[in-house]
Amino acid sequence: MSGEQFDSVEALLEEARLTARMPEPAERLRLRQAAGLSRAQVAAAVGVGRQTVANWEDGSTDPQPPGRFKYLRLLEGLAQIHPAAAPAQGPAETAAPSGAPAAGSAVPETAWAPNGLAVQGEPAPCVRCGVATPYKATDGRSLHPGAMCQPPAATPQAAGRSAPATTPSPGPAAVPVPSRPQRRAKSAARAQAETTGFIGQAVHEELERAQGDAEAAVKALVKRAIPDVMRLFEETRATARYTYTAYPALPDILTKPSKKEPDQIWEARPNFHHPHYSLKSPGSIEVTALDVNAAYLSALKTWLPIGKLEHSTGTDGVDPKRSGVHLITPAPWHHPHLPDPLGDRDQPGPLWVTNATLRLLLRLSTPKYGLLDPPVVHESWTSGATENFLDALRKTLTAARETAIAEDDTITLEYIKAMYSKFISTMGESIHNREIMRPDWMHIIHSQAYANLWGKAYKAHQAGLDVIAMMGTDELHVTGDWRQVFPQGRGVAQMKIKHSDAKASGEYTIGTAAR
Repeated sequence: MSGEQFDSVEALLEEARLTARMPEPAERLRLRQAAGLSRAQVAAAVGVGRQTVANWEDGSTDPQPPGRFKYLRLLEGLAQIHPAAAPAQGPAETAAPSGAPAAGSAVPETAWAPNGLAVQGEPAPCVRCGVATPYKATDGRSLHPGAMCQPPAATPQAAGRSAPATTPSPGPAAVPVPSRPQRRAKSAARAQAETTGFIGQAVHEELERAQGDAEAAVKALVKRAIPDVMRLFEETRATARYTYTAYPALPDILTKPSKKEPDQIWEARPNFHHPHYSLKSPGSIEVTALDVNAAYLSALKTWLPIGKLEHSTGTDGVDPKRSGVHLITPAPWHHPHLPDPLGDRDQPGPLWVTNATLRLLLRLSTPKYGLLDPPVVHESWTSGATENFLDALRKTLTAARETAIAEDDTITLEYIKAMYSKFISTMGESIHNREIMRPDWMHIIHSQAYANLWGKAYKAHQAGLDVIAMMGTDELHVTGDWRQVFPQGRGVAQMKIKHSDAKASGEYTIGTAAR
């Protein structure tokens, strides 16, 4: 045998040895948590994505080369530092290493199977299917590997004979393997409970450090908001079905030319004022400034690209299941009584917009609205997308926010606001958050918040209210009885009167009579 062939054989044997020692998914999760490591840390060390580590830990997928070998070496090292607790033993039993036969038994050398079962001694009936198997679990039960465990096929001789009546000896019941939906539901419930408890614990810790000083506690919570929300993001991703690329190669248009120059992506930020209403308008017009609650939190529900952006020309990149950024030439806006969905833009011609803005423009060009012609799409950078990517995080923070409101807990409210606002603002080129570098996500979420606000302005207009002004992501000034259009309150689906330091109330009057 040549040296090259020998090396190939040794490589296969080493792979087989490594595969044989791979712990079960539950043990993989236990070891990471016992060491206090995040999935992001493990993923970086092994050279895979965080979602891949999550899939390995819940059993959705098995570790594959080349990451499998590094992952196994990590698990073996963690197992030496954090060994599993030994099972309870009777007085006559002698402790043996995990997976090893009891002392004094005549069991031959153990050969480990891929799923952690071992070939030990003579074959015996499987406790699940009754068919003889040489495999045994670490507790000594005869047990097939899952894929091999099947009821025995009936033979013609066996079919013609009646089995003698026997009394089955009591033994340990087989543990049913939960289905993937069951695992996902259980993990989601656990993650929800853990994340809710994490938020409360963080507030409690900072209040104790600040000795009850609420202002100092809020400052400390805002300071730790980025790592904390990234931890929440990781935990809420534990049951996700979508993988993603956190550090894809990005086109130049998503990189700021310099610190002083603006982004090349137009987010459609509005600064609208109705041309027919002002302080010089005749009469007296009552106006209410409305505040959209948690606008950026609601905007987490948007179509985000989950892979590397790919270039396309024309309308090839316009697909309901894709998202990214698009170079378009928009149609003119001929409705001065409504805000322009592109915001206040001075320069005509082509511009880069996000998928959220393009979706709004295309929707307004349908017969249902008929407000403008569809834009001309020149080129796009997009990838496959999902609208639910950040939904678990959104729901977790929304639930915590609602609880804080019900308990009049302003400290937790400020903490939650800092988490979702900083989570979005640091997705791009930020020195404060190296976990996610997706400026395309940041621009899309911003644009989604503006699109949501435009939708509220249009709803008010359709209900007979005049839109006096629309600014930022959360400010809408209208005339008339707005409570007939929007529910009032502090919830994310509600609106409230906007208050500021300059005005005690968001209700004011314009017109010559008011002056």
